[in-house]
Amino acid sequence: ESNGKKKGEGNAKCGNKHLAWAFIEAAHFAVRYDETIRRWFQKKCAKTLQVVAIKAVAHKLARACFHVMKTGTPFDVTRAFS
Repeated sequence: ESNGKKKGEGNAKCGNKHLAWAFIEAAHFAVRYDETIRRWFQKKCAKTLQVVAIKAVAHKLARACFHVMKTGTPFDVTRAFS
């Protein structure tokens, strides 16, 4: 604490680390085997670091997975990575 202010309290851990790991692994496979996701990933890599880009792919996959579970619709790669 300094000057009446505390440091480092706003960055709380968020989410399940095992589930985050699984989505990162899925992102690696998706980039390797799907052309649409690979193109999106390469565009993202041109703007930021590769680690940030793979995290973004994992986040998109997680959101798509939630949507599939919520609505019961099949996964559409063009809708998720357009």
